[in-house]
Amino acid sequence: MPSNKKEGIIFGLFMCFGMVLIMSAYNTALHGEFSSATIGSLVIQFVITFIIAFIVESIVEPQARKIALSLPYDKSKKLNFILAMSVCMVPMMVLIMSGYGLILMSFMSGVEGSIFTAYLKIVGLNFIVAFPAQLLIVGPISRKLLTKYIKPSTQKPGIIA
Repeated sequence: MPSNKKEGIIFGLFMCFGMVLIMSAYNTALHGEFSSATIGSLVIQFVITFIIAFIVESIVEPQARKIALSLPYDKSKKLNFILAMSVCMVPMMVLIMSGYGLILMSFMSGVEGSIFTAYLKIVGLNFIVAFPAQLLIVGPISRKLLTKYIKPSTQKPGIIA
């Protein structure tokens, strides 16, 4: 887990990159757009979505942290905090980014029927992928990358713990 502002930003970038990659691929496949999309359009869409997701994550993360820390659980265990953050962060991100997805979808292919119904459908479909992706894939990989490449080693060379 990040221990300072710089590590928090880098961790957020890792998380956003992984989640946007998975969710973009999922939503593109879900709507059958792989066959009609060009690599250039997918890259542009990914970059724009990544920037928006990072901005949203920067706003949502402090709120999710505040809620997660207020929940009743054993805070001495790191895994409990990770789970609490995920339980707080993923639904908030899904609700907001699904709104972005609805706007994107309305520009690309239009929305059939009620916008509210379409939004609820998008939220449900995104949540069932986003939550396990964050818990099982993106979160663990991001934490591993952070501890391996970003955090300075706390061990002194030659000392085996």
